[in-house]
Amino acid sequence: MSDNRNFKVPDGAEPVGRPGKQVRIQVSIPSDGDGFFGRQCPDCSLIFRMDMQQYKALPDDLTLWCVYCGHRAEHSNFLTQQQRNRVIQAAGNYGMQQVSRRLGKAIRSRPSGSRRSGVSISVTTKPYRPRPLPGINEERLVRVRTCPDCQIDYAVFGEHRYCPVCGQLPAASVALDALQADTARLAALDALPNETKALLREQGVFTRNWVDTVENVVGVVEALASALFHAAVPDAEKRVKGKGAIFQRLDPMTDLFVDAGFCDLRPALGHERWQRLLTTWAARHVFTHNDGIVDDKYLVKVPNSPARTGQRLVPTEDMCRQAIEDTKALCETLVDGLR
Repeated sequence: MSDNRNFKVPDGAEPVGRPGKQVRIQVSIPSDGDGFFGRQCPDCSLIFRMDMQQYKALPDDLTLWCVYCGHRAEHSNFLTQQQRNRVIQAAGNYGMQQVSRRLGKAIRSRPSGSRRSGVSISVTTKPYRPRPLPGINEERLVRVRTCPDCQIDYAVFGEHRYCPVCGQLPAASVALDALQADTARLAALDALPNETKALLREQGVFTRNWVDTVENVVGVVEALASALFHAAVPDAEKRVKGKGAIFQRLDPMTDLFVDAGFCDLRPALGHERWQRLLTTWAARHVFTHNDGIVDDKYLVKVPNSPARTGQRLVPTEDMCRQAIEDTKALCETLVDGLR
């Protein structure tokens, strides 16, 4: 047991509890200029940020999800390292005062000198000044996400799949966020200084980025369409059995939805956009499986292509931006068609 009377604390720390009872130290965690503060996953160690005022309104027995890996634990386990250092400093201040008090009492309880020992003890005390708590200087948020289910605001610093409060995000949110990431990646390369861009272009970084974008948009639709279909169709497994990677193929995927009683994506998107999507999907196939070399299958799917068998497709930034825009429209039409 400890007495918290006359306990000196730095700004940001406060002893709580009645005198004579065990002391608990309440340490404040400051938010940043946007009102957000950090949370760090105890499993993958990655940091995300949450709105402080919204967080305070959540239940005391809250369990959090890591937005990146999905680890779930009691919210106090999500202290960042800087926050942990702040708490340790507050505890150290308290501990030093307790040691000083007890040592002083022990010395004062003994005679000042002893004939037998020939030892004399003298004690000089100074007023204790607690060390200031360290501040928090963590990475600031760039863009705020809002969970479509619980409306909690949070910020991430990488690809994520979970809301910190309610868990798994809706497939549509994941898909649209992935497309925004591809758009941001194109913009980041375009914003580089010309000298840097020239070096990266010579090394093939731009081309690799464009190829990755084409491959990514197909993966986004595949994941979204599969999730939506399995959630909406009771016998989904039976319907897709034996059909391979059907959600990677636009026309067969659309026919699957139509057969299950949902709208046809093709007229909803329009002929011109649908043909561009077919071209993007065909390009993805040759990039992924044939190092970009045009084959007869590609020319069957894209009969108006100027390329010839054996040539290598060369993507462009404009092609990628158009592919992202078309894919976003496809994703939105998929979601709307199942409502």
